[in-house]
Parts: sequence; structure tokens; C-alpha cells
Amino acid sequence: MTAAYEVRGLTCRLGGREIVRGVDLEVRHGEVLALVGPNGAGKSTLLGALTGDVPVASGEILLEGRPLGQWSSADLARARSVLLQANQVSFPFTVREVVEMGRSPWLGRSTAQEDEAAIAEAIERTDIAHLLDRPFTALSGGERARASLARVLAQRTPVVLLDEPTAALDLRHQEDVMVVARDLAAAGRAVVVVLHDLSLAAARADRMAIVEAGRIVGIGTPADVLTPETVERVYGIAVHVLTDTPDGHPIVVPHRERSDTASS
Repeated sequence: MTAAYEVRGLTCRLGGREIVRGVDLEVRHGEVLALVGPNGAGKSTLLGALTGDVPVASGEILLEGRPLGQWSSADLARARSVLLQANQVSFPFTVREVVEMGRSPWLGRSTAQEDEAAIAEAIERTDIAHLLDRPFTALSGGERARASLARVLAQRTPVVLLDEPTAALDLRHQEDVMVVARDLAAAGRAVVVVLHDLSLAAARADRMAIVEAGRIVGIGTPADVLTPETVERVYGIAVHVLTDTPDGHPIVVPHRERSDTASS
């Protein structure tokens, strides 16, 4: 697998504070890389640096072997697509119009047929056909998340960056999103996804990077990274890591004391 991103000694400061500190990271085509860690660890800031939206205080980010700062905004929009946590749209565009925005970077470079095919595929993959005529601003949080993901998919970029794409979704649609991420990787795209659900990340990611206080303190396969000792140290809670699971992927369960009150 070739590298989409190469990150060397990355440090980012926001509000005078170091949020990302000395990070080295490689993101590869053909894989899903999950960034996990506690709240405030720096995961979204690290993802924002990869998008080009968070300034780099020191270090270097290469996208497809070229310094990120040398990319024009138009070229960058055709190279990587981004799903942010907020899913904000300022005006009451319909859902269809929001999805169509994903084709904007390709204006003059694609045919109408290519655009329609990309939009139709994105709508089907995110299960939003019944929402197309509704104003985006009238949607629930989960519906907005799916419509925003459809816009990202319609963009058809070789790199896809997703910041907590499952946060507002029910169980079925969480699985749907991560299956989409897997399919993108299988097609040769590089996918980076910020997740809080360690078990979901373990089930769908090729590699996981645990972020703590702005640093990557563990990276590798889910089985290598998700040890009880590492999770307990980073999250400050005792856990069980179940490895004898039907699909072979580890499941992280907090250690809970049994109730003294027996149920009848």
C-alpha cells in the first residue's frame, strides 16, 4: 500500500497551547485508519491538520509526496474530502442540493453523466433517498450526518477524512457508515476516521492510533493496540478486552461491579 499522507514531527498550537505534539504518522491507500482517544486528546485537531484547516506550528505533512502547503484549495478539494463533526449548513438548501455540492470541485472536469452517477451512488449508500426534498436545516442530527456523508461520497476523492461520523447515528447506520469506509478502502482510497467507540473501531479499522495528550501512544492493528493495560492507562478506567468473539475482533467492555440487589 502506498502512502497518502506522511506526517513527520507534527506540532499544532491553538490558543497558545500545544494540542498536537511531535506526531509521526503514515496514512496508506487501501486502509481504514481509526484515530481514537479520550475527549480533548487532540484527535480532531490532528485530523484538521491533515485537511489543511489547522495550521502547522512545526513539522511536515506530505500529501501524495507533496507538502500540504503547496496544494491549491481547488486541487486539495479534488484530492481529499472531509466530514466534520458539526454538519452545519447556513441556508435551507435541500438535501439533494447539499449532496450535489460534493461535485463542485469537479466543475468543468467531469461530465453531467459522471456527476449524476456519483450523486446517485452516494444517495443510495447513505440511505437518504426519502430525505432529498427536505431542507437540510430541518433534519435531525443523524439525518444531517448521513446527508453530509453523502456529500463527501459524491466528491469521489482518493482520500476521505471523517470526524466522528457515527456520533449521532443509531446502531444500524453506525454499521452502515463503517461498511462504507471499508468499501472505500477496498477500492484503494485512504480513509481516516475519528471514533470514540473502541469496539466499532476494532471491528472495521485496519489500524488504530491511540491519541493521548496530543501524542500517538500506540499504533497498529486493533488486536495489538487494544490491550487492557493501554486502554486503562489512557482512559483511566478498568476494562475487559474480549478477544474470543464470533468475528475475531476485540471488544472493549468497562469493568462493572455486580449489583448487590438481585433481580427477581
